[in-house]
Amino acid sequence: MLEARRVAFHYREKRVLKDVSFSIEPGEVVSLLGPNGTGKTTLLRCLLGLNRLRSGQILMSGKDIAGLSAMERAREMAYVPQASSLTFPYAVEEAVLMGRAPHLGFGSAPTTRDREEVAHALQTMGIAHLAGKRFQQLSGGEKQLAVIARALAQKARLLVLDEPTASLDFSNQNKTLQLIRKLSFQGYAVVMTTHSPDHALVVSDKVVMLKDGHVTACGTPDAVITNENLSFLYGIPAVVTETGVRVAGKNVKVCIPVIDEGDSPAKAKIGHNVGPHLKLHGAV
Repeated sequence: MLEARRVAFHYREKRVLKDVSFSIEPGEVVSLLGPNGTGKTTLLRCLLGLNRLRSGQILMSGKDIAGLSAMERAREMAYVPQASSLTFPYAVEEAVLMGRAPHLGFGSAPTTRDREEVAHALQTMGIAHLAGKRFQQLSGGEKQLAVIARALAQKARLLVLDEPTASLDFSNQNKTLQLIRKLSFQGYAVVMTTHSPDHALVVSDKVVMLKDGHVTACGTPDAVITNENLSFLYGIPAVVTETGVRVAGKNVKVCIPVIDEGDSPAKAKIGHNVGPHLKLHGAV
């Protein structure tokens, strides 16, 4: 569905991305992991055609997106940014209705079907009760849910999500991750950035690790999210361990940053427990 081929991007003379390559298939969730400032959001903007590449290609269904109009790209890809604000006092329902713009002719009014798609998206995100509330009056988490609903109303087959769980509480993080998996089962392709390796383990089919604008690892979550790769990526000691909890027939893994406690008595205990076979209770 989407392929990045040796993508390079510079801000003026500052190199941000270099030789980035990976692909996204229909029904696949791809998570981008990396430290702050490594180019994850910039890469999303390149995938969307919002940034002009220094070199390389972004292909959508085999077509170079550089040759597609903004309307054509919007029918294929829906974007959920990290933060969203609206200048005018739109109701949530009206804000989500904006997602139908790529399907309307110039000067056309929304149809009954457009409003049905909006109602369905609000229901899917569990915020139908907020339909008449002003967008500016929502909490940060509610705004995020509304913007995701707008992307769903857009009916694009590729969802580009920049930290979709960043402003959400524990419950809504879980709901959003479940929704992402559900959408992938329905044939949507999803590429998302996240600062949580645990979320990438739970929801992803493929993980791409970015550091200093380079791809340092790409593959399945189990193959890519390892002690060594996480420690190199973030520059801290990190451990990936199984919890003993089984979901969908496989053991759930968690990622644990190892905190250096200096000369405290607990340091020896932490050092003893860190390793590839770390037990969950030993880490707590």
